[in-house]
Amino acid sequence: MVFEILKAKNMPELPEVQTIVDDLNRKIKGDTIVDFWSDWPKAIKGVNLKKFEAEIKGKKILKAWRIGKNMFVDLSGGKTIYIHLKMTGHLLIRTQDTKNKIQKNKNYFNDRVNQYIHHIWKLKSGKTLEFSDLRKFAKMVLVDTDKVMELPEIKKLGVDAMSKEFTLEKFRELLQKRQNKKIGLVLMEQELIAGIGNIYRSEILFDAGMHPERSVKYLKKSEVGVLYESILKILKKAIEMRGTSDSDYRDTDGAPGSFGKILKVYRKDGKICSCVRKKKKCDTIIKRIKLGQRSVFFCSECQK
Repeated sequence: MVFEILKAKNMPELPEVQTIVDDLNRKIKGDTIVDFWSDWPKAIKGVNLKKFEAEIKGKKILKAWRIGKNMFVDLSGGKTIYIHLKMTGHLLIRTQDTKNKIQKNKNYFNDRVNQYIHHIWKLKSGKTLEFSDLRKFAKMVLVDTDKVMELPEIKKLGVDAMSKEFTLEKFRELLQKRQNKKIGLVLMEQELIAGIGNIYRSEILFDAGMHPERSVKYLKKSEVGVLYESILKILKKAIEMRGTSDSDYRDTDGAPGSFGKILKVYRKDGKICSCVRKKKKCDTIIKRIKLGQRSVFFCSECQK
């Protein structure tokens, strides 16, 4: 049963990680780390807890950034904290207001999903950056800033799906390398395109009107262009709506993302497709199939 629960969870994808990065830059960029606490030092890789704490204390937070689903926090002194949220990890930022519970709006920090705090950075401003992680799969690595791109897990990544380098020409070039694969698998291949996961794969393919099992070699030039535009459109919209809270993901206020409210096919198997094409409602039952050991959701009428 536990295994089934874990399989059902999806780790935060590009839009969720970008939302957190934007929040970090808006809320704590320029602040200074004055202390650090952890009750799960196993999450810290490469150095022990004492050394990790010593290396980051007194350091100024310069900026946060990401590649694909991977997050980085650059510190003064040439150090960077590399963070991978895995399945259930998310970062929360508390101010004195949230600590004193005097917010006018809903205080999401009280939600159960935000109660699994295993790491806390105390900041000079009085704010705290807190790491909630129910399953304790997330990891942190302290690395020299100029060596971030040499990390094994980063070196193998392909082009980021929201980077300037991810052009239509680049996309066509990447697809040429995977001519015999199904497009639903290619979109999930982080070594090719970094950042797209299970949620957005289904939504992108639906938006493009493309069946997930279509072989890349049979895609028309015009179809590749439509798919490229759908990738950018869906990811941008998801960032705008602060991600999808499919399982444990929350933003730094502890609030869920709202893109889940407009999902068209993801986890909607058995439901009727609400798409309207050529002024006619589809009404086809959404299906789910396994592709690359993960579920993909689609409408057989809207996606060809």
